[in-house]
Amino acid sequence: MPRILITSGPTRQYLDPVRFLTNASSGRMGCALAKAALSAGCEVCVVSGPVEIAYPCAAEVVPVVSTEEMLEASLAVFPSCDGLIAVAAPCDYRPITVQPHKIAKTGQPLTLQLVETPDIVASLAGIRTSQWLVAFALETRDRHMRAMQKLERKSCDLIVLNGPGAICAQNTEVEVITRKGEVICTLAGSKDDVAMGIFRVIQERLMQPTEPAGREPRTRKAPL
Repeated sequence: MPRILITSGPTRQYLDPVRFLTNASSGRMGCALAKAALSAGCEVCVVSGPVEIAYPCAAEVVPVVSTEEMLEASLAVFPSCDGLIAVAAPCDYRPITVQPHKIAKTGQPLTLQLVETPDIVASLAGIRTSQWLVAFALETRDRHMRAMQKLERKSCDLIVLNGPGAICAQNTEVEVITRKGEVICTLAGSKDDVAMGIFRVIQERLMQPTEPAGREPRTRKAPL
């Protein structure tokens, strides 16, 4: 039975004990993909940031808060998995210093010094053996170019491109793109329906036992 790691939801990077950097990711697409994978007979482990939705009872769920915690949990789970679907929207920056007490208002501008957080997908790609990797890219400009840059930088097999309208929404529209830059399908509708479509592509492209992960399926000739 294939075992799949799904990262889902946002992460939080605290500035002080009560304030943090984050985004509006709801975890709905991660939940929908978990349901799609479970319905296909897969085992599912979801590493999730703070969300209000409930993941399927049949899925193993590892709750985390920060990007660093999501990376640590994913590194622990990934070696026992056959593939990764990286749906999470981790916070890309963290403050250099987390204040021990609530930052008080002074009437003056506040300057924050931020550094990048670890790249979770790229880190998992660095320890992959035979696993396949699928990531999501949310872009607002130069969408295809930036998605392809992410695919290459993170060593993914497929990348799912969407836009900011997907954040915290019930519906979404995505394009699934291969390493060659080919848009193999465009899907729109409820996140449950789109997730089923995405997972069908993953099954056809990456989970066929005769096709090693990461390679394009061979073209087969129809019998004469």
